[in-house]
Amino acid sequence: QVQLVESGGGVVQAGGSLTVSCTASGRAFSRYVMAWFRQAPGQEREFVASYSWSGPRIYYSDSVEGRFTISRDNAGNTISLKMNNLQPDDTAVYYCAVPLVPSSLASQSRFEYHYWGQGTQVTVSA
Repeated sequence: QVQLVESGGGVVQAGGSLTVSCTASGRAFSRYVMAWFRQAPGQEREFVASYSWSGPRIYYSDSVEGRFTISRDNAGNTISLKMNNLQPDDTAVYYCAVPLVPSSLASQSRFEYHYWGQGTQVTVSA
């Protein structure tokens, strides 16, 4: 029923910018928190940012705060992540995710999310 599709990944030089987006379909997502995670080869999938309309509540991981900006459309089914001053350590597959049931809890744990997109590759060259 639920489908999440990421887009916008690519290759960028260090210090450059890139924006990735995710569109969710299959149900109304206005009451769902939506989040970005990323996973580099050999690493665990880690939290990047999340957006909930309750507040809104916006959270960033320490590694990206000040460089990345998360946004969400008015319908609540699309999120974007504008990434500035990208560094080689930002290289990873970026995934968007939503929980199984509506929730305003902007959890940073991957175990709190149920639906995931296919991911989009972001590569930052030195």
